[in-house]
Amino acid sequence: MAILFKTAIGENAAFEMIESALSDPAGDFDGYVNVIADEGEQTLSWAPGMHAEQFQAEVTEILRATWDICRFWVIYERRDDRQDAASNEIRNAAFKLTRGYAGVVVVTLSLLSKRDSAADIELIFVCFQQDFHRRNFRVRYEGKFVPN
Repeated sequence: MAILFKTAIGENAAFEMIESALSDPAGDFDGYVNVIADEGEQTLSWAPGMHAEQFQAEVTEILRATWDICRFWVIYERRDDRQDAASNEIRNAAFKLTRGYAGVVVVTLSLLSKRDSAADIELIFVCFQQDFHRRNFRVRYEGKFVPN
């Protein structure tokens, strides 16, 4: 058993982190965004040659579309220095644990620095249609051991 949902951050902090990384003039990031919902799964990779502005526009559109469906978010930051579980492990657990809630969308955003892994940004957005589902999820799983 592991504690998967450790560090929740606010939406503003998450968006500032994303903006900061994607506005880096050196453009030394690579990454992907993954969306998983009842309807299926989609992944957008930061393709070679894609400008940061284009990737940011795609990410913004994905997050806006998610907001239109699910307005109640809890965002978890995943970091290596805390020895957090892998982002895919957190994402898969979030999706599995929320099957009892209607219309949950889980978005994983990874922005990986080409120079320093300490600058990596990995965020898991667990997005709910109902606020009481979000609160219930946080009470049940945040900071607690989650069985495999």
